Amino acid sequence: MKILQVTPFFSPVHGGSAEVPYQLTRELARRNHSLTIHTSDSKLSREYIDPLPEVKVHAFKTWAELAKFYITPGMIGKARKEVKDFDVVHLHNYRTFQNIVVHRYAKEYNIPYVLQAHGTLTTYFQKGTLKRAFDTLWGYKLLKDAAKVIAVTKTEAEQYQSMRVSEDKIEIVPHAVNLAEFVDLPDKGEFKKKYDLGDDQRIVLYLGRIHKIKGLDLLAGAFADLCRLREDVRLVISGPDDGYLSSLMKLIADLEIGDRVISTGPLYGREKLKAYVDADVYVLPSWYEIFGITILEACACGTPVIVTSSCGLADWVESYQAGYVVLRDKNRLQQALVTILTDEKLRQKLANQARRLVTEQFTWDKIAVLLENLYYRIAVKPPITT
Repeated sequence: MKILQVTPFFSPVHGGSAEVPYQLTRELARRNHSLTIHTSDSKLSREYIDPLPEVKVHAFKTWAELAKFYITPGMIGKARKEVKDFDVVHLHNYRTFQNIVVHRYAKEYNIPYVLQAHGTLTTYFQKGTLKRAFDTLWGYKLLKDAAKVIAVTKTEAEQYQSMRVSEDKIEIVPHAVNLAEFVDLPDKGEFKKKYDLGDDQRIVLYLGRIHKIKGLDLLAGAFADLCRLREDVRLVISGPDDGYLSSLMKLIADLEIGDRVISTGPLYGREKLKAYVDADVYVLPSWYEIFGITILEACACGTPVIVTSSCGLADWVESYQAGYVVLRDKNRLQQALVTILTDEKLRQKLANQARRLVTEQFTWDKIAVLLENLYYRIAVKPPITT
């Protein structure tokens, strides 16, 4: 099939919303489909482009960026000329300039498309007025004209329904990880050595965007309480600043735990794996997280996890006993940290379960087949089964 993937950004600095189209494109190309990507040049890096030599990546110049709305006028002519040549289009994220453009020509040429919002449907957290304006002008049309919309969890499926999408149009397809990237893991101790940490130090890791919604204030407070109980703990915060780093560092200073916190900036590739491998526990304390792909990455490295009940993967973590699910409460989070860090046998048990969770449920080869069949169905072509 000829498949067009449309995403507002295509760089690991943008987190899971960029990681998903990258991994999906990689797997579909491996399955001998013809893939093209339309995106912006926002923080574009070669890390996603170089491993995809057979994929056409068109990164259009960003003329303006308004509240993460990347305006790329150069793609208008390209879409007008090329959209008609594709069998199916996959729109990633929801409120984007790129979706507005491609939607117009997909509808004009009667090319079916699926829309995958990646947790961006809600209006309650930030920029609610702007989001509602987008919905009125373009968003509801995007949803109405989609052949299918993709939710990663039941919660997101309910969000689609609240936005007038009929239940029969919604497909639940989770995210995944590429297990091949977790086969040859770094040796334990490499991360600690780089940051001058002793073997006896216990690492609490957060890895992801530094954004208010990620609940890092909750983690900082719980870690400050943990520091009063243990001298051997260090909090590692890794990820690109998404507008909250200065506030977080001020909070850390106010809590007087600056000497126990290491801020590494964003980590990618082997450096990211080193952090996961040396961590004793990975924490995703989000106030709102529709899925949480970093949870799967930690699990694939055999690192126990603690997540809030607001994370989309919370039920999976709990059912597989891959870690702990806590309410958005500082004391509950601190207690879970104490439990995991003080029991080596428990940590090993959780680590084994974490690996099993990923290998049994969340690999891209399995997820790509689901999406491949979905594409065939909406393109009115025979589905495949293997």
